[in-house]
Amino acid sequence: MSNIIEKVRKFMDEQEVSYLLVNSSNKYLEEYMPLDENSRYYVTGFSGSTGDVLVTKDRVYLFVDGRYHIQADLEVNHDIVTVVKLQTGQTFLDELIKKIPEGETLGIFSKKNSQKRVEYLVNKSVKLKYFDNDFISKDAVSDTANVVSVDGVPVEEKIKNINYDGAVLITNSEEVSYLFNLRDFSKNYSSKIRGKAVILAGRARLLDDIDDFVQSYQGNIFVDKSSINAYDYNLIGEKVKILDDSPIKLMKSVKTDEEIEHYKEAFRRTDLAVKAIRDYIENNNNISEFDIAQQLEKEFKRFGAKSLSFKSIVAKDKNSALAHYSKCSKDEILKDGSLVLIDCGAYYEQGLATDITRVFVKGEPSELQKRVYTTVLKMFLNAFKMQGGEDAKRQSPLRGFDIDAVARKIYSQNEIEGFVFNHGLGHGIGISVHEYPPNLSKNEMAKVEIKDNMCFTIEPGLYNENHFGVRLENSCYMKDGKIHSFVHMNYEKKLIDFSRLTEQEKDWLKEFEVL
Repeated sequence: MSNIIEKVRKFMDEQEVSYLLVNSSNKYLEEYMPLDENSRYYVTGFSGSTGDVLVTKDRVYLFVDGRYHIQADLEVNHDIVTVVKLQTGQTFLDELIKKIPEGETLGIFSKKNSQKRVEYLVNKSVKLKYFDNDFISKDAVSDTANVVSVDGVPVEEKIKNINYDGAVLITNSEEVSYLFNLRDFSKNYSSKIRGKAVILAGRARLLDDIDDFVQSYQGNIFVDKSSINAYDYNLIGEKVKILDDSPIKLMKSVKTDEEIEHYKEAFRRTDLAVKAIRDYIENNNNISEFDIAQQLEKEFKRFGAKSLSFKSIVAKDKNSALAHYSKCSKDEILKDGSLVLIDCGAYYEQGLATDITRVFVKGEPSELQKRVYTTVLKMFLNAFKMQGGEDAKRQSPLRGFDIDAVARKIYSQNEIEGFVFNHGLGHGIGISVHEYPPNLSKNEMAKVEIKDNMCFTIEPGLYNENHFGVRLENSCYMKDGKIHSFVHMNYEKKLIDFSRLTEQEKDWLKEFEVL
């Protein structure tokens, strides 16, 4: 790692910049990707899915949200890297700006930052210097060898009402995959293809990169600033026109009835895989996190999964306090009283990601384990049913912001010293395990309507790095203005303190006694 940092600082000296932004994404601005394409990983050793880096002449700052505070501390060399732990309500860009003195220039890799991000920095009076190519990591490439078609609304039908005075450029890989009903199951933890697309005169075609199209086309080119990288945006030049939002984004987020039915079957099989791993934990001794993760993948494949939708989190005891723990160690052996958190999911025939989290205990639980588990369960049940008192009255239309607020209110009434809920309540699901819209959090982006057939998670969690963490996650969908759960995997009765549940909550719990 120190050799990489030396190369980075040499580059900075040659380019006469004192600050350089190093990204975790690639030129497609993807969230999840192989670590060999992740420049931030090379510079810091931090393996989480998100979190960018500011390199200065004497420090390396890694910015991470609440999901990764503990993991970042464990993975980085603190003599070299300073972990900036973003709190709820803080944004990466605002905290980044505070590190850059007025008058200094920030270097950025233009292919790895959205135009929206770049403009935010410029509007905050940050001087930027653009570099086209990131020399730190391997470049992302598109590969059509393993691309397959899936059932879906034909592309012609999807774009029939997209009418602009010019071409519409789609640069988000998930939107491209959705638009053309194409998937690639050959890469770990992804079903999307890598590519871009253009919609023009009632037709759509795939592009690898946009260079040739931009040079040859003379009309207006409409783009979404949040998904186009700064390099592509500048390439378009004076032809560029701005979309308020991608016309594909919302279309993709509202699933068809056929996609909802597929998801029901996919989660039925996901439930069966998780039930099987619970039985494996109950019936086997001297098993490790690694053993459980390996067995879990076998169970998913046994029930027809094409691949996992993300690297399974199997975390025992203190490791479960790391919201996105990723090691699954052979050395972490379950003992009597060990608590284990499992966050997992898979892709099936349609290439839509499933996502579920359950917590188990080997043998008998402690009173603290039961109290924390039951509190998180109360948070879920009340958010799922949108109850919680006069201050949490149902909004119409329903917003993720309101659902998140219910979970937080329930915890405020049942606080446990030392345990924190430091992430959003949930996220959209689809071709990617994280998609937007919808969003369930305290952020402004969550103040939008959750429409019928939108799919999302509800996943409250409480964490204490000196003890353990509990997260309980169900993937859900909206139908007829009500929240329904795809997941029916039951909760662990031996971890529930029923004396802490209201009669209403006990009644709601009956919905999750199928397996």
